[in-house]
This record gives sequence, C-alpha cells and structure tokens, in this order.
Amino acid sequence: VIGKGMNPPQKILFPPEKISMGWRQKRRPGAGLYNLGSTCYLNVVLQCLTYTPPLANYLLSRQHSRFCQQQGFCMMCIMEDHVRKVLYSSASAIRPRAVIRDLRFIGEFKPDIPGDAFEFLRCTLSAMHRACLSGSSDLDISSQGPTIIHRIFRGILRSRVTCLSCETVSDFYMAFLDLLLKIKGALSLTIALEDFVTPKQMDGEKCFKCSKCEKKVAASKRVTIHHEPRVLTVCLGRADESTSRKISQVVEYPEYLDLRPYMSDTAGEPLLYSLYAVVVHSGHTCLEGHFFCYTKASNGQWYKMNDVTVDSCGVHTVLEQQAYLLFYAR
Repeated sequence: VIGKGMNPPQKILFPPEKISMGWRQKRRPGAGLYNLGSTCYLNVVLQCLTYTPPLANYLLSRQHSRFCQQQGFCMMCIMEDHVRKVLYSSASAIRPRAVIRDLRFIGEFKPDIPGDAFEFLRCTLSAMHRACLSGSSDLDISSQGPTIIHRIFRGILRSRVTCLSCETVSDFYMAFLDLLLKIKGALSLTIALEDFVTPKQMDGEKCFKCSKCEKKVAASKRVTIHHEPRVLTVCLGRADESTSRKISQVVEYPEYLDLRPYMSDTAGEPLLYSLYAVVVHSGHTCLEGHFFCYTKASNGQWYKMNDVTVDSCGVHTVLEQQAYLLFYAR
C-alpha cells in the first residue's frame, strides 16, 4: 500500500486531554437572536456552535482571550463574548452586533443579502482556527498542529484507489471539518453515508495514473472515514447539481448514529454519536427562504430557535424536519 497526502502535525497547539465533551454547567437555554436584515443563516450557525458542548466549555473558560494578542479582528474573542452573552443574558433575545460588524473578515457576506448557513459555518470555523494560530503563517488545515477547532471538529478521510490493471493499492489522506453528502434518491442519512463510502469507478477523464503501471489506468476509489471527529457535522446537499433547484425530499436521520460501518476499519466497538443540533431550511429554492434550528441545551431539553423565539419541543419534532445541517457529538 502506497500512502500519500497529509503531513503529520509538527506541534501541539491544544492538548486533547483538555477537551470536555459534556456540559460543565447545566442551565436553561439562552437568548434568541435578532434578525438584522437577512441574517437568519448566520443566527442558526451561531446558535448551533453555542450549544456545541466542548466548544462552549472552552469559550466560557475564556482560555483564549486571556492570552490573545490579536490586533483588531479575532473570531475566537468574538465567539467567546457572543456565547457568554447568549447563555448568561436575562434578555429573551440579543443582537449579534460584533459578528455583523466583522462579517467581511469572516467571508463574502453582507447583512442585507441572504447567505448560506453551510458556507457561513465553514467560514466561521476557518476564522476561529486562524485566530487560534494567532500569527502563524502556515494556515493549511492538513499540516498545521491541531487547534481547539480541529480537536473538536476535524476528522481524516482515507481515499483508497485500486488500479484495475495491476491491483496496486494507493492510499491518500485528507482532513475534513464536515461531510457534504449527496441526498438525491437517499431516503435516510445512513443510505447517504453508505453511498459516500461505496467504491466509485475512475475512468475516462478521471483516469488514475498508476505508479506501478506508469500510465493512466481505470481504477476504483473508495472513500472512508479513517479517523473520526469528536463532533461530526453533516451537510445534506439540497442543491441539485444539474438544475440548481432545491431537493426538498425528506431524509430520515437518527437521534443516535453509529459511525463504525463507514470507517476504514469496520471491525471493533460501535462509534456512537448523539444528535444535538439541526439546521432547517424552509423555502422552495436554495437562494431564498428562511433558516431556523433545533438545539439541545445543557439541561437536556430540545428547543426550536427561530431568530428571536426560543420554544421547547420534543425530540420527535426534531427528527421529522427537512434538515440541512446535522450536528452529532461523541
């Protein structure tokens, strides 16, 4: 087997033993968020990150801001302040002004233009990761030593390519912070995951250059999860690649997910994950509509968070939504 891809991290920026997966404090749910234009896409991501236990524990401890030397924009300091305001506020809703103010540093977003929740999640985690590196020049997520963001959200994918001529196997490794799954024809998350790890033929323009045959050959590629993340973020791809229309089909997803069948090593103990947040998109097209979310608070109760409103609900309601983003924790 020929292994290629990631370089091993050179330094430890955040030791794994400091991560606490359970809530350190149990409390009622925090405040809702005002929609300041067309910012529902932003609100749902902020709420889901606020109720990600290992991240919230770290942000509430103020470990970052105590030692932060960033001049100007720092996404970690912004999130620290935001999570404290949401969880400790006596108000029923707050305005995420600091996030709106620095939107241009997070990504190509504007408060008055609708955005995509998945894109905003990716940009926010990237900005938080960069803030943790505080001045490091190497921002490649593959080679850089793990930050708290990578310790929580990062997993590793293995792409195993088998030459169909000589059967030489080549392995390639790639870091990921989320899984984007195709859902066309998939009635459930497990079916979409099974499709994700099903071997795909590489021929025609996707021919693979085999190092042993020394030419481009037909090959088979199978992608599996090689190292599981502490928090698994899944995007159910609802934009039809051919028509750009929204795929509105119901995709069933469980409260508890075993990731073991989708790992490189399928033998061994189950890798159980528990659902703690869901982002829902309502609307007929991907370019318009509204985002709201469901999160599980530290008291173990589920809540529907729709901009300023925060209402309790049962898990059955959570599991019957037209989900766009799913958040699972080990």
